[in-house]
Amino acid sequence: MPLLDIAKGIACAVIVGHHLTRYGAMPAGAFPLAPAFLGWLADDGRLAVQVFLVIAGFLAAASLAPDGVLRVDRPMARILQRYGRLVMPYLAALTVCVLVAALVRPWMSGDDVPASPSIGQLLAHGLLMQDLLDYDALSTGVWYVAIDFQLFVLALTLMGMPAVLRRGRATSLAAASREHWIPVALVLAVAIASLVVFNRNADLDDTAFYFFGAYGLGMLVFWIGRATRDSTWQSAIALLALTGAGALAIDWRSRIAIALVSALLIAVAQRQDWLALAGRPNAAMPLQRLGRISYSLFLIHFPVLLATNAMVAQLGPHAAWIDALGMAVTFCLSVAAALVLYRWVEVRPASWRSVAGLFAALLVSGMLVAP
Repeated sequence: MPLLDIAKGIACAVIVGHHLTRYGAMPAGAFPLAPAFLGWLADDGRLAVQVFLVIAGFLAAASLAPDGVLRVDRPMARILQRYGRLVMPYLAALTVCVLVAALVRPWMSGDDVPASPSIGQLLAHGLLMQDLLDYDALSTGVWYVAIDFQLFVLALTLMGMPAVLRRGRATSLAAASREHWIPVALVLAVAIASLVVFNRNADLDDTAFYFFGAYGLGMLVFWIGRATRDSTWQSAIALLALTGAGALAIDWRSRIAIALVSALLIAVAQRQDWLALAGRPNAAMPLQRLGRISYSLFLIHFPVLLATNAMVAQLGPHAAWIDALGMAVTFCLSVAAALVLYRWVEVRPASWRSVAGLFAALLVSGMLVAP
């Protein structure tokens, strides 16, 4: 689905831009050159993460239960597989970040540079539990990896619940047909609960329940797209739009508005067979490639950002255009680093040996830089 890759590429570029305007001294120096654009990135660029949440839910439904029924024989094995796929590039990027942070710490002060990690902090990050255990982040945006894993587990649990309840009981064809809709109904119910209740409680923002509204919208859009009748599709889309609008009427949140618009646009694109981009122009290819490496780019750009900010800081007083050029170079270097991480780690088959090796590398890096 190249169109989804393009959407991820644009969203990831915005998120990286958001972080470029929030960390280090270069954003303040470059700000007078483009105050409106840099201000927008700094304030609202974070909302692009909602696009990733919706697309992740869409792809989870397509992979786990394209017809609304879980197609996973060994759920625990699938969960462990998901963990391995997520953490291999994540652990590699964290190791780089720990080492780079140690190198730049003498030249950069303040909260922009993560402090030297403790062993507990390293273990919590490796197990994707840093926020639940209240540890400071070793890199920006790592909360998303933990939430993505939680969302996947929650979605799989909801879709597998009918099979658990049915275990040991004979099931008629009529009952089996009814059970076909139970996972969809469960996802809808939890998504509504998230939109109306959980997402309005900031104390839950380190759990999947806070974000399941956007993720669930993506899942529901995929299933709606499977409707064979236009009238069924139109009714389902109207219901989805009304659900989102109702949640926004109760409490307006820009993040939910972005998630709802993203879900509806994907729904239209899916219905019109635009996701495959048949006959797409070559101009879209760079964004498609960027989307494919978006996860690696999301993970690796922060240590690159730290390194370039430290180098520019050594120049002493300088013109604003040097800071702007430094930010542009940071983005380009981040893409180059992401390509390396993607080719050498992300696309390689996940194995427990690889995960253990990368986990050990993170622990060793933390020990090397310990004060």
